[in-house]
Amino acid sequence: MTIRKPATSTKPSATKTPVKKAPAAAKAVVEPAEKVVRAEPTAKKPKKEQKVKVVRDSFTMPEGEYCKIAEIKEAALQAGQPVKKSEVLRAGLKALAAMTPAQLKRTLAGLEKIKTGRPKKR
Repeated sequence: MTIRKPATSTKPSATKTPVKKAPAAAKAVVEPAEKVVRAEPTAKKPKKEQKVKVVRDSFTMPEGEYCKIAEIKEAALQAGQPVKKSEVLRAGLKALAAMTPAQLKRTLAGLEKIKTGRPKKR
């Protein structure tokens, strides 16, 4: 007794029929109906400014002086010039840099000396 396989097999047939491809020249090329004309002539792009490299740092200061940053930010806001904390600190550096050496020495001598580093966790 022989068992016949069904007529529809799941295996691919051993002989394949070749598929002809259309020649490359016969492909249809689609061209736009109208070319878009720009209203303004293309101007040369201005050179991009080089971005200033920023540095991230941390520091320690007494709480009273840290609160001064918020007071200065509030005063600037009331003057119509909102600022960020980093802008307040940068403005302070600019003001210190504009001082004479004698003025700078007096200002720095008036600062309270604090321990550097992170405060201990409580």
